[in-house]
Amino acid sequence: MDIQSYMVGVGKQARAASRLVAKADTATKNRALTLTAQAIERDVQRLLAVNAQDVAAARGNKLEPALIDRLTLTEKIIAAMADGLRQIAELPDPIGAISELKQQPSGIKVGRMRVPLGVIAIIYESRPNVTADAAGLCLKAGNACILRGGSEAIRSNQAIAACVHEGLQSVGLPETAVQVIETTDRAAVGGLLRMHEYVDIVVPRGGKSLIERVMRESRIPMIKHLDGVCHVYIDDKADLDKAVRIADNAKTQRLGTCNTMETLLVARGIADEVLPKLAKIYQDKGIELRGDEAARKIVPGMRPATEEDWYTEYLAAILAVRVVDGLDQAIEHIAVYGSQHTDAIVTEDPARAQRFLREVDSSSVIVNASTRFADGYEYGLGAEIGISTDKLHARGPVGLEGLTSLKWVVFGHGEIRT
Repeated sequence: MDIQSYMVGVGKQARAASRLVAKADTATKNRALTLTAQAIERDVQRLLAVNAQDVAAARGNKLEPALIDRLTLTEKIIAAMADGLRQIAELPDPIGAISELKQQPSGIKVGRMRVPLGVIAIIYESRPNVTADAAGLCLKAGNACILRGGSEAIRSNQAIAACVHEGLQSVGLPETAVQVIETTDRAAVGGLLRMHEYVDIVVPRGGKSLIERVMRESRIPMIKHLDGVCHVYIDDKADLDKAVRIADNAKTQRLGTCNTMETLLVARGIADEVLPKLAKIYQDKGIELRGDEAARKIVPGMRPATEEDWYTEYLAAILAVRVVDGLDQAIEHIAVYGSQHTDAIVTEDPARAQRFLREVDSSSVIVNASTRFADGYEYGLGAEIGISTDKLHARGPVGLEGLTSLKWVVFGHGEIRT
């Protein structure tokens, strides 16, 4: 295969399809999503059989157990894919909505209309269910998408895409509105990242090495986050029971997610009271603690934390712990070591909560709740295509609105400028 010619062809088809999807009405898009969900439910056994081939190949290639776990489809996961598409169909359609319409002294009315981005390229690893989620969100937001999944999931991704194509065809929309790259050649990724004339936004979803490569090579704007070094700060005016529940959940509810707490900051005034209780919980759940000198004096079993620990996204049963003098030092620690993903404060002092909200420069800042809530579904977006720690365009969980842009619209009655 001539990779360059193939990728240019994909890009041209996506650009042409994007114009057709952009003008599709809400009922047509929702019908396509519903029919895709029905096709997925009908083909569950075929999807499981195809996925079993991918899983067998992954085991033969001795891929890591965690990757194989993410790769594996079950009847429950497939049912959730179909349900997710129906949920997207039920979401309000953002396209064409006009906001901020204001009368100007000249007589014209000026507002902003929400419009599709155009063509979205999504590069992801392992999880075949991303194929359905990404296709559904891009379609509802009026975009075409180019999907480049990991080579380990090529059969599964193509089988799911076949269901999506069936849904598109059934309502008269082009199959090329959702294209899964057919080659596993890594050169296809490089080609995709250079196609700025056909692709409007790149969304990398995967490990740090993938995102670093996209950041290094892309000539196209991105929606991405590199690290999820998330913090919980327990203030000395925190409710102790609340603090324990939140700090426990933020770390142990699920270890391998980007919104899992990786560093616990505790105010010196409450550390003697709260740290032993949390240490017992973490110990019972197999969490290794790495603390600064003050934390280790309170919980002697902790390993010493290194400078590198404060920067690390473990995605594992390890937690860094630091005792800080108070709110100022907690905010300073997050500014130096954080990744601008998600950070939380536990406090009963409204003024301190407001300071934390204003001064912590992260895509999600949380008061008195677990960092694990930093998720599109939990935020009421219905679904998400990823989380962005960038400051331009979209920030935090990216749902339908994050896959759109705004243009100015003007209504006049014959006015001319003098």
